Amino acid sequence: MLAHVFGPEASWPSQDLVGFTEQIDAGLTMAAYASGLFPMPLHESEFHGMGWWSPMQRGIIPLPSLRVSHSLRQALRRYRTTIDTSFDEVLAGCADPTRPGSWIDDDVKAIYTGLFERGVVHSVETWDDDDRLVGGLYGVGLRGLFAGESMFHDREHGRDASKVALVRLVDTLSARPDGKALLDTQWLTPHLASLGGVEIPRHRYLELLDDALDAPETAWPAPGVFTRGRALPPAQGGSHA
Repeated sequence: MLAHVFGPEASWPSQDLVGFTEQIDAGLTMAAYASGLFPMPLHESEFHGMGWWSPMQRGIIPLPSLRVSHSLRQALRRYRTTIDTSFDEVLAGCADPTRPGSWIDDDVKAIYTGLFERGVVHSVETWDDDDRLVGGLYGVGLRGLFAGESMFHDREHGRDASKVALVRLVDTLSARPDGKALLDTQWLTPHLASLGGVEIPRHRYLELLDDALDAPETAWPAPGVFTRGRALPPAQGGSHA
């Protein structure tokens, strides 16, 4: 699909960065996700454009492998979650320039805001009992694929709040009747590994992506519907540690 931009997959370099462009638009972004790439700016390079990445070792979270610790189970009872209710605020939290490694610039914000308005990007929000947004995440939902882009938590009021959002996401994807959900984390961090994330080779990721893109769209809950605790019984939502 993107052969005219980056060449066929067989010709991609054996490195995480496949190519770069001077500009980014919604069409190119969606074609990239469907081809196994994702955008991330090249802020620290001489070329200040958009990098397109397909990691040699791709991070994913197999849904049955999600690890929910004792402290996270407590947090699930402490917070409430919604989906697609406060996308702009979640995006702002993820884009906070004071966060280490912040990469979400105005161009990225504009693209994902537009895709959210088209129903392609989704957010999960975590709220405390004072109706304060204390964490969340957002990413691209394309048929059976959910490509997680970023997550955040309020360091003062939202301990484990981003993890709670992740649990809500996993429960939503686990509710698919066909079981064809691929939760892509791009790279694997120690934080994601502690939650059950693993690495798989690029070629295996592309195989799983093909299966996910053959599946129907995920049924996302209506905005504004609050959930506290697990949205599914533990046996369906994954294993616990």
